[in-house]
Amino acid sequence: MATSGFLLYLLSASSIAILSALYLSSPSFSPSSSFVLSDSLSTDKIWPDLELSWRLVVATVIGFLGSACGTVGGVGGGGIFVPMLTLIIGFDTKSAAAISKCMIMGASSSSVWYNLRVAHPTKDVPIIDHDLALLFQPMLMLGITVGVSLSVVFPYWLITVLIIILFIGTSSRSFFKGIEMWKEETILKKEFAKQSETFVNSRGELLIDVEYDPLIPKEQKTALELMCFNLRWKRTSILLVVWISFLILQVVKNDVAVCSHWYWILFSLQFPVAFAVFGYEAKKLYKEHKKRMEAGNLEHICEASIGWTGTHLAFCALCGIVGGTVGGLLGSGGGFVLGPLLLEIGVVPQVASATATFVMMFSSSLSVVEFYLLHRFPIPFALYLTSVSVLAGFWGQFFVRKMIAILRRASLIVFVLSGVIFASAITMGIVGVSKSITMIHNHEFMGFLDFCSSQ
Repeated sequence: MATSGFLLYLLSASSIAILSALYLSSPSFSPSSSFVLSDSLSTDKIWPDLELSWRLVVATVIGFLGSACGTVGGVGGGGIFVPMLTLIIGFDTKSAAAISKCMIMGASSSSVWYNLRVAHPTKDVPIIDHDLALLFQPMLMLGITVGVSLSVVFPYWLITVLIIILFIGTSSRSFFKGIEMWKEETILKKEFAKQSETFVNSRGELLIDVEYDPLIPKEQKTALELMCFNLRWKRTSILLVVWISFLILQVVKNDVAVCSHWYWILFSLQFPVAFAVFGYEAKKLYKEHKKRMEAGNLEHICEASIGWTGTHLAFCALCGIVGGTVGGLLGSGGGFVLGPLLLEIGVVPQVASATATFVMMFSSSLSVVEFYLLHRFPIPFALYLTSVSVLAGFWGQFFVRKMIAILRRASLIVFVLSGVIFASAITMGIVGVSKSITMIHNHEFMGFLDFCSSQ
């Protein structure tokens, strides 16, 4: 019921915002002598030099904390990086989005490296759910390409409003989810304390009940054994094939004229690639779910606790595309939707974080390679901030895992996720509102732009 209300909130609020943009795009609000096109479409690059200053120090601290918290929550942190790079360092918006992808790639890669050496908190299965990764990654990457295209058409104020609507909704939903988990963990801790107390049986023997196993990662295998166990080469190979396919299509598409026949053919080819891989995994989950239901086996197929019906699979596909679209609009890795979604479908926080960062590693690295070929970011700055993010991603995972082991509360990951999304909503909101006010004062056009003429 709560999920239905959340979806209704997103749909209604987003519809109002889009209808407002359509109204501003009507003939009475079309560009004329009194309106000018926004200079946000300018392709001028603003690349400050990499030199020691208070701006670099502040950016390093924010980048470290944002990467550490972002990877722990499985959301990346692009909503913090882009405003930081534009307001503090002084990059233009496009370059900031490109460097943000570099930082997300670095943080997610180091987090994946750390998580590969960590055991599942409750089961003898990989901590990265490759089934869910294979289900969401193609849709996420397809959504990113759609989001990049929409960022050219959508007015800046509309992107800001949609992001705020989504971030406020997901952060609130995740926060209440964290509170529920905190209460459940409190009950479990009390029960564990009672069960751990020694008691005497009828023969006067001391007994200790130690059957309860808290949600704490257990190091039973060596690091090398855990890495081999957590990495499923067959499914990872499929993910790599999808990654390479999208990369080739993007690189070739960037070399053809915008809105030409070949441009739309290459753009359209992304859809069958994404839906083919999604359909392969969805069919597997659907058949396995149906088979288990017929046999009366209620055990979950993967980490998600939902039944893999046609409706649920369609919902996951939609959420994957929406998450990728937000990533394309914002310059993030799409984790702002994927992280909360994995929690919503019943994945435990540790696995949700590990799986989300694993998927983001692929999506963000694709964008980084593409941006590198397009010369969208300065190499020295990108290398420096990526290095900071690599360290932050590793130590962020290490610190939070230790805190979970000490406090025995996996809900800490959910609260971190909620906090990062909420902070991103505030920073993106401040930047967006400020820029929109400037556009209004300059009498800039506030409606939808033409895709072909805006490239």
